[in-house]
Amino acid sequence: MGDSSNVVTKKETEKADQKIHIQTKIIDDVFTDAVEMVKPKFEVDYDAYLNRLWEANPEIHECLKKADDLESARDEVFNYLDRAERDIFKLDNELHILEKATVRECIRVFKSILGPINEQRTQVSALDCLWKLARGKREELTHEVSVGFLMEFINLFRGVAGRSNIYFESKEAKKGIPGFLLLDGQRAAIARTEILDDFGNTIKKYFKKYPSGLDEDVVSWRRDNRDRILHYFGGNKNDWQDYQWQLKHVIRDAKPLLDLIDLNSEQQEAVKKAAANRIPFGITPYYLSLIDRNPSIGYDHAIRSQVIPPRDYVDLMVQHKKDRDHVFDFMGEHDTSPITLVTRRYPGIAILKPFNTCAQICVYCQRNWEIDQVLDPKATPSQKALEEALEWFDQHRSIDDVLITGGDPCIMKDKSITKILDVISQKKHIKRIRIGTRTPVVLPMRWTDGLLDTISNYHEPGIREIAIVTHFEHSYEITPEAMQAIQKIRKAGMSVYNQQVFTLENSRRFETAKLRRDLRLIGVDPYYTFNAKGKEETRRYMVPIARILQERKEEARMLPGLDRTDEPVFNVPRLGKNHLRAWQDHRLVMIMPDGSRVYEFHPWEKNITPVPPYNYIDVPIYDYLEELASRGENIRDYRTIWFYY
Repeated sequence: MGDSSNVVTKKETEKADQKIHIQTKIIDDVFTDAVEMVKPKFEVDYDAYLNRLWEANPEIHECLKKADDLESARDEVFNYLDRAERDIFKLDNELHILEKATVRECIRVFKSILGPINEQRTQVSALDCLWKLARGKREELTHEVSVGFLMEFINLFRGVAGRSNIYFESKEAKKGIPGFLLLDGQRAAIARTEILDDFGNTIKKYFKKYPSGLDEDVVSWRRDNRDRILHYFGGNKNDWQDYQWQLKHVIRDAKPLLDLIDLNSEQQEAVKKAAANRIPFGITPYYLSLIDRNPSIGYDHAIRSQVIPPRDYVDLMVQHKKDRDHVFDFMGEHDTSPITLVTRRYPGIAILKPFNTCAQICVYCQRNWEIDQVLDPKATPSQKALEEALEWFDQHRSIDDVLITGGDPCIMKDKSITKILDVISQKKHIKRIRIGTRTPVVLPMRWTDGLLDTISNYHEPGIREIAIVTHFEHSYEITPEAMQAIQKIRKAGMSVYNQQVFTLENSRRFETAKLRRDLRLIGVDPYYTFNAKGKEETRRYMVPIARILQERKEEARMLPGLDRTDEPVFNVPRLGKNHLRAWQDHRLVMIMPDGSRVYEFHPWEKNITPVPPYNYIDVPIYDYLEELASRGENIRDYRTIWFYY
């Protein structure tokens, strides 16, 4: 083993967690109820949650109780919200100005939920559920109302009343000035420094939970993994650095996995079923070496989840094997492909897909509907189809940025890559060529001198940019080999950007912030953080939109600007990216009985041309927190998530 100072042990992590928990004063509020989420659902005291709902805002409860019909209830609550909004502008209102901002936001959201037009569009009335619950007519509900639904409105009710408890644990946030602002000069600076030190130390505590693949202990035990895998396949250390040897030994069935790492029974069944039904599945030997042989270590969860499919994913893929082309095409690429191999959603950008397979398969892949298998021998399109796609760009000269992706174009031979870049580089209107590839992460030895020369020859500053866009998901993927590949690309004069998918496996407090910091240290610029696609087969990976907004505001915000250069986005089917930080481009329109939020997303064309919005049903916040609780997370760390809309 290497120097243990470079990686935190699991025991140290648990000790740090306990210290954080001890410092957090548990009080009798709605967040304490969230602890019940670790119990079986049938043990949850539903009536206790219901009582908390009415305690959260007795005035709303009274409005609902006294209304004889739904429309009367709507009028009463709207009138109450109007009064509440006017109250925050009164001179004698003692709420802190930041708490007032929360009140206004909660009122805006609540009014949207009350809107009849949103009830019609979603075919659900949250108001009807609340009205019947308030009048003791639970048996008349047309849908079962979950605890997740109650938690949403407990927090919304409290937010409207100025009792969000975001800023103070034990009392409402009142008008006041922080102590350091009452001082001046060095005394003020010292007081402020103490506060900033507390912030900084908190970040470091969280960062220790997520070791990098550059930590010496991690490098050491992965070296052992490498030797074990080489012995299994009869290879040597020179073979390991040969990307063709790696591709030849890509793992596509359960036996090598069962022999080399521990899998639970569900994972074993899922991998066997995927292989038997030719569901795309594969792992490079190199990437397998990043998986902890013993899953109890717990650091490799994000890596395992990318390549070892869950059983429900495999079941759905098998069920829709014949119609997956349309069932799983969440982004509607069929409707945004003007010609085979090309996708276009923006004025100046188009996607070219010249190779329809990868070195390994990410379970949550956007294009799982069109990739048949790892290293599919039929992945290369016909020469005619490729030529027609390339010629298409000549008729659309408004496009000056081409993203070459797939599949993974860097799995093609150098000569094939050269032919494509030769043609595109001759189109003078193309000023940037982006190459989307995951090889720096899953097959870093692919970045040979030959490949670098092939690609960098077309990078001409002032004339044409070549940019590499890759996909690191977690700090645990950042290895000496990956860093070496990135540095070779950078030294060849090209930039490297990262697109992260925000999933259940990298969404814990400061987990993605740690990735951003570690990426910058090896020369990668964070570029986009994608909200996980709303694909039913990968629902297990999805995270509420509120969490990515919370992460950006409360965690990424703590980092220096150069570390947080990425933009959190939601990819709207057929339309394109919606910037989640821009509240004017999306709004919450309904809470479903199961606790799901319904968002209305506006297209990027907003204020340019009247393209219709898109309604999206999110995963319930309660369900997400329940899963985190089952993994040992302190749910109080996430308590403000309910107020991100």
